[in-house]
Amino acid sequence: MKVKGKRHKVAWGITGSGEKILETVEIMEEMKKKYRKTFDIRVFISKAGDQVLKYYNLSNTLETIFDKTWTEINANAPFLAGQIQLGKFDFLLLAPATSNTVAKISLRIADTLLTNAAIMGQKTSTPIYIMPTDFREGTIITQLPNGKDLKIKVTHEDGKHVENVSKMSNTFVFEHPSEIPSIFEKHAGLIR
Repeated sequence: MKVKGKRHKVAWGITGSGEKILETVEIMEEMKKKYRKTFDIRVFISKAGDQVLKYYNLSNTLETIFDKTWTEINANAPFLAGQIQLGKFDFLLLAPATSNTVAKISLRIADTLLTNAAIMGQKTSTPIYIMPTDFREGTIITQLPNGKDLKIKVTHEDGKHVENVSKMSNTFVFEHPSEIPSIFEKHAGLIR
């Protein structure tokens, strides 16, 4: 039950993918505005995510929109996994999530800030929402920071990791940023 005046915390993790990053940031900005009295969105950026945000000129945008942003120093700094373990967050959202991040979660490798947090969240029944950039085997077209298109082949192995992660406890995999509002709606309904 929601305590009056207290907002519930959401951990938003950004990995090193440019795929769907622009749309994700736009939707997360909308979520911040819509749920400003309900949710406190805290942004956690992987080392590679920090580089990608700079390529897409989004670093300053995120720091302006979101009050609290942290960049990975190592797998335990900032201490996101510990905060998740203690139940400080209502859910963890990894969007976008690189094939590297998804593979590590699939194989239980917790050696980065965000894979460590996700695996700890699974162990403590914190809902984990993951938007893999390489959702299924095939070819995708992504947009580079300069606006040009790039064709990328998503391998069979990448698709299998997504499938493995989607079967894990308290873990929900989705394909597109447009699905993020329904996650917030679901959790807003649970805390009324």
